[in-house]
Amino acid sequence: MFQSFDVTSTPQFGRERVTGLRAAFSDLGIDGFLVPRADEYQGEYVPKCSERLAWLTGFTGSAGVALVTQSQAVVFVDGRYVTQLAEQVDGSVFTGGDLVDEPPHVWLPRHAPKGFRLGIDPWLHTGAEVRRLEKALAEIGGKLVFLPHNPLDKLWSDRPAEPLGAVIIQDIAQAGVLAKDKLAAIAADLKAKKLKAALITDPSSVAWIFNIRGNDVPHTPHPLARAIIYAEGEAELVLDKRKTKVEAEAYLAQICRQLPPSDLAKQLATASANGGRILVDPDLASYALTDLIRREGGEVVEGTDPARLPRARKNAAEINGSAAAHLQDGAAMVEFLYWLETSKPGTITEIAAAERLEASRVRVGQSMQNPLKDISFDTIAGAGEHAAIMHYRVTTASDRLIQAGELFLIDSGAQYINGTTDITRTVGIGAVSEEQKRLFTLVLKGMIAISTARFPKGSRGCDLDPLARIALWKSGVDFAHGTGHGVGSYLSVHEGPQRISRLSTQELLPGMILSNEPGYYRPGHFGIRIENLIYIRDAEEIEGGDMPMLGFETLTFCPIDRSLVLPELLTRDELQWLNDYHVRTREALMPLIHDKEIRAWLENATLELSR
Repeated sequence: MFQSFDVTSTPQFGRERVTGLRAAFSDLGIDGFLVPRADEYQGEYVPKCSERLAWLTGFTGSAGVALVTQSQAVVFVDGRYVTQLAEQVDGSVFTGGDLVDEPPHVWLPRHAPKGFRLGIDPWLHTGAEVRRLEKALAEIGGKLVFLPHNPLDKLWSDRPAEPLGAVIIQDIAQAGVLAKDKLAAIAADLKAKKLKAALITDPSSVAWIFNIRGNDVPHTPHPLARAIIYAEGEAELVLDKRKTKVEAEAYLAQICRQLPPSDLAKQLATASANGGRILVDPDLASYALTDLIRREGGEVVEGTDPARLPRARKNAAEINGSAAAHLQDGAAMVEFLYWLETSKPGTITEIAAAERLEASRVRVGQSMQNPLKDISFDTIAGAGEHAAIMHYRVTTASDRLIQAGELFLIDSGAQYINGTTDITRTVGIGAVSEEQKRLFTLVLKGMIAISTARFPKGSRGCDLDPLARIALWKSGVDFAHGTGHGVGSYLSVHEGPQRISRLSTQELLPGMILSNEPGYYRPGHFGIRIENLIYIRDAEEIEGGDMPMLGFETLTFCPIDRSLVLPELLTRDELQWLNDYHVRTREALMPLIHDKEIRAWLENATLELSR
C-alpha cells in the first residue's frame, strides 16, 4: 500500500528525548535549539531518516517547527494542524505555538531572555530563514549559533538509513525537451548574467532539468540530489551512484558528470575560488551551502532557481501527458464513486474509502497499461465533522463510519509516469440538509468562476483569487486556504511559484498547471471542497475586445454531485457550464469504462440539470 493510516506518534518518549536534547546544550554553548520539519533538501516530503521533528515530538504534519529551551518546548503549527498536534504530542512536555501569527522569529524577541543563544543545524534552514532569525535575536542581544552537527542525530540511536531509491529516465515522450537543451538554456542565461555557475538545490528542479525521476521520499518522484551547472556548459550532478543502474549511468554520462554527495563541498569550493559568482536561490538552499561558498571566496548571487519558472510552464508533451493521466484517473474516480453510492450508508469507514479509491487507481492503471506509481499525497477522506478539518488525515484511531445524512469529502491524487493528479469531490450520503446544499452550490459557483475566467496578460494569482470567494462573501462566509496551487509533471503535487491566493504575486503564464479548489468548512459539523486541475492557455478572441486574454482549460473530468446543487442559485451561464462539463466528462470517460453498471451510473451522474 502507498498510504499508511497508523500515524507514527511517540509522545511517551517526548520527555525523555527533550531531556536528552537539553543535556547537550551546555557543551554546545546554546540556550535553545530549533527543530524544523525540513530536511537538508528543503522539500515538502522528507525521508524517514530526516523526520527529526516527528521523532522528537510525535507530530507528523507537513508543516511545523519545534523550539526547545531549558524551560520550554513549543511546537509551532498552522491552523490546519492544531487538532492533530493536540492528538499526537505530550501536552505535559510541549505547548502549541502559532506558525502563522507568531513563528519562531517573532516569538523569540517576545519571550526569550536577553542574550539568548539559539542553536540551529545550518543544513536544515535556508538563507532567508537565517536572516529572519538573526534579526530577531539581535533585538534581544542574542546570537544564532551554527552547530557542526545535529544533536538529535546522536540521540536517535535507531535512525533509519538514508534512502537509495532507484533513478529512472523520464522519456522524451513525457519530458518534451531533452536534458541537454535545458542545460544549454540555463548555461546561456548564466553567461549573459556574468555568473560562473548555478547551484541547484531543489530535487524537483534537478529531476526536471536532467529528465530523471526517483523514489527517495513519499509521493514525490524525485531523487534527493543537487547539481552545479556552469555558464560554459558543463554540469555536475551530485547523486549517490548506488541510486543509478547501468542504463541511468550511461544516460547521465552523456550530459553531465555524476559526483557522490561527499564531493559537493570540494566542487563548490573549486567553483567559488577567486571570487566565482554562484547563483543560489535563498528560499530553497540550505544556509550551510551559501556559507561554504562565501568561506571559499565565492560570491553568492541570490536569485530564483533557474528551473523554477520553466518547470512551471509545461510544454505540449507535459500538458498532453497530464491530460491523459487525468482521463485515466477520472475513470478510477468514477469506479470509486459508483462503489460509494451503491454501498449501504453506515457500512464503510473513512479508511475503507481511501483504500478502495487507491485500489481503483491500481486496477484502472493495470488495465490501461499505465500503472499507478504512487499516490501524490496522503488521501484526505473525511466524513461529517472530519470533513471540516481542511487537511484531515484519517488514522486507525480517528477512523469512523460514513453515515447517512452527512457530507463526505475525499481529496486525493495520483502519480503516473505521464502526469500528476489532484482531485477533490464532496458527496452527499443519502439526503442532506438544504443548508449544506446551499453552501455546496456557493462553493461550486466559485469553482466555475475560476474555470471560466478570462484575464489579461500580467494578471497574478492574487488578482483572480476573489473570483472564487465572491459568492461565499456575499453570504457572509469564506474559506481559510488558497484557491489553487501549482502542480508538477510527474513531480510534486505542490509546485511553485504559481498559485491562486491572496498572497500570490507571481504572474500567471501559459502552460502553468494549477488546482482550482474553493471550499467551506463549519468546524465540528461538515466541510465542502470541489477541486479540478486546470492549465493556463491563450484564450479565444473575445468579440468586441481589443486585447489578447488568457484563460483556463480543465484537465480533470469526474462528475460533480448533482444532488447537492441548488440550480436556482446558479446563473444561466453557470448552469450551462455545469451541464457542458458533465457532457464532456461522460464523452471522455465512457470509452474507458467497460462495466455496464458503472457506465449506467456515469450516464445518470452526468444528466442535464435544470431549474
